[in-house]
Amino acid sequence: MKIQTKKERFKEPLRLESGRILEEYELIYETYGELNEDKSNVIVVCHPLSLSHHAAGRYADEAKAGWWNNLIGDGKAVDTTKYFVICSNTLGSSYGSTNPLSIDPSTKKEYRLKFPVLAISDVVKAQMKLYDRLGIKKAKAIIGGSMGGMQALCYSIEFPDFAEQVFALATTAYTRPWAISFNKIGMEAIRHDPIFKNGNYSKDDIQALGLPGLAIGRMAGLICYLSPNLFNRKFGRDYASTDGLYELFGRFEIEKYLEYNAYNFPKVFDPLSYLYTCKMMNIFDSGRNEDTLENSFAKVKSKLHLISFSDDMTFFPEEMEEIKDIMIKIGKGEQVTYKMVESQSGHDSFLVEVEKFEDYIINLLEGKK
Repeated sequence: MKIQTKKERFKEPLRLESGRILEEYELIYETYGELNEDKSNVIVVCHPLSLSHHAAGRYADEAKAGWWNNLIGDGKAVDTTKYFVICSNTLGSSYGSTNPLSIDPSTKKEYRLKFPVLAISDVVKAQMKLYDRLGIKKAKAIIGGSMGGMQALCYSIEFPDFAEQVFALATTAYTRPWAISFNKIGMEAIRHDPIFKNGNYSKDDIQALGLPGLAIGRMAGLICYLSPNLFNRKFGRDYASTDGLYELFGRFEIEKYLEYNAYNFPKVFDPLSYLYTCKMMNIFDSGRNEDTLENSFAKVKSKLHLISFSDDMTFFPEEMEEIKDIMIKIGKGEQVTYKMVESQSGHDSFLVEVEKFEDYIINLLEGKK
């Protein structure tokens, strides 16, 4: 599989949903496969909150492949011998696109907390400007899960002529209090961490010391992204062999797991990016610019494919069923499909249980359903 990473800089202003303007910005993106002559084989992939544009493949110096490598590649469900796949890092993320630690051209200093709050619509609008620069006018499909699914829904409503098919996995039409509350834990823990210094932390300190507030937020996220059944099956009541049962801070294996994954997170994901991305997810609402969700989804022209996961405790299956029901209610039943996967990995099932829905995606891409 041919894999390339590139960056584009845009010097024209991006007008944001908030009314603010990004005077200029950069997007880093990755492509897989070959673009055909008439540019008709494009599939856009949208990434979740803490992941990046590196969706598949492996560079020579990498120990780990891209986050959706089990879905994207030569001969896989999203077959890169047929399709040209592109995944852009979202604005605000800490993996190379313009974010709070980028330089504000008006002040020549890092934005930090002066970075504007972004909406999913802003992220999608910026990506559309990238595709326009690349001469891509249409996409065969858009595929995204979780925050990536929010982007996929946004494409279908705000740019209804762009994609033939839209696949939204493990997502929602609007973020509900349950998901907002988990994000709140992380946001509050970061804000009140002394190392954060009201956004003026030293990047060297973060690398050397981590940021306990962000680690605590990551723990809350991990609990929300997984499921009680997965925790029971994977960890049970196993106790760390190195710790005493009656030591106050002795740990169960689940506690060791949360510590290991959470305290490494601040070294790879910036706390300001985490705050801004959580805020972006919290304010997501497909009906924001319309009176009702029905009015928003009435704009959809593409085939809309919804995939939920039975034990998802971030965005519950009924949240995606609501979208299906709305499409049917407004007379677009022939444009929507819905599948609930019997899953065992919680919200993260869309990443790790690909074998349960890959044939479904293949058939839909090939027009067999």
